[in-house]
Amino acid sequence: MLRDDIIEYSLDAHHDEDTGAKLRKKIWQVTFILTFITAIEVALGSMIKQSSDYWMIIKWLFIGLTLVKAGYIVLSFMHLGDERKGLKYVILIPYFIFILYLIFVLITEGNAIFANLTEFTS
Repeated sequence: MLRDDIIEYSLDAHHDEDTGAKLRKKIWQVTFILTFITAIEVALGSMIKQSSDYWMIIKWLFIGLTLVKAGYIVLSFMHLGDERKGLKYVILIPYFIFILYLIFVLITEGNAIFANLTEFTS
């Protein structure tokens, strides 16, 4: 019995070598960009000591670079980069606002816990 719900995509006429070359080029581009950002994070984390005066700036830089990587992953691997600019904004802006809100709550609660711990221990 022949099934009509299974499509063999390799037999489609629009899958030629040029399309495959473009896709492979995009995969390598995404790999290099994400590797470069990760290498920056690792280099900064390994070169700058936590006791340094710059450590607070480095932590915020890590958060920023992580958000950039997350946005780029969403754009490339979830095919959001091929959509219109309005749809990208509708999906990415609430995501970034939510992440910034979580960071705000984390910092606020961490400071409150730290203040209570120093009050009780002194």
